[in-house]
Amino acid sequence: MARLLLIWILNALALLTVANFVPGIHLDGFGDALIAALLLGLVNTLIRPLLLLLTLPVTVVTLGLFIFVINGLLFWFVGSMLKNFVVDGFWYGVLGAVLYSLFSWALSAAAQQLMGKK
Repeated sequence: MARLLLIWILNALALLTVANFVPGIHLDGFGDALIAALLLGLVNTLIRPLLLLLTLPVTVVTLGLFIFVINGLLFWFVGSMLKNFVVDGFWYGVLGAVLYSLFSWALSAAAQQLMGKK
């Protein structure tokens, strides 16, 4: 349970970092980042697998690049659902999703190293 809470907080920090790097992504504060990270996690857990399955032929034809479109659309979708987390457009969503993945991965890897798990 503590590990899940740590990942949630790290994802919120990653989202705040993305909002500071990308001018088209706006986030009001850490509390809003926690809510947005939770919603992003739920969307990626529940909706993303279904979309990946439905768009598998397009993903194969584009050699996997269509996954960037799906991730950007889902990031943009979550931004449209929340009042204090705004994604200005599709391309900001794609860039935000890529950076969010990178920052989240880096923070999680650093946390695992600090906790002594590999």
